Amino acid sequence: MAKISKTVVDKDLRDRVFEQLFGAIPLGDEDGWNKINDRQMGIVMVDANNNFRYVRVGVIVAEEREDMTAQELMQKEIDEYNAKQAEKEVKAKAKAEKAQKDKERRVKEKEEKENE
Repeated sequence: MAKISKTVVDKDLRDRVFEQLFGAIPLGDEDGWNKINDRQMGIVMVDANNNFRYVRVGVIVAEEREDMTAQELMQKEIDEYNAKQAEKEVKAKAKAEKAQKDKERRVKEKEEKENE
């Protein structure tokens, strides 16, 4: 069986944790969550590759700011994240287009060489 990539496995674990935390899966007395410290809770889960993984959830409380409200700070961070994701998408598209052009160029060069 092919190994599932770390990116896919980690995302699956995070998605499952968020489902539990936000009530999609009710938490009971035997939910498996343990207090790690005042900022983190942890659980041991089985990943998509059937390996035991330790997953931590931490809570970060942003400092109060004089120059913006809490809502403005949250929106600023959301906007920054979305801008970075859009930039990554543009770069990935450009990379794919370049790879396609390079492939077509190599095929053309090979055909020209064979025709000589």
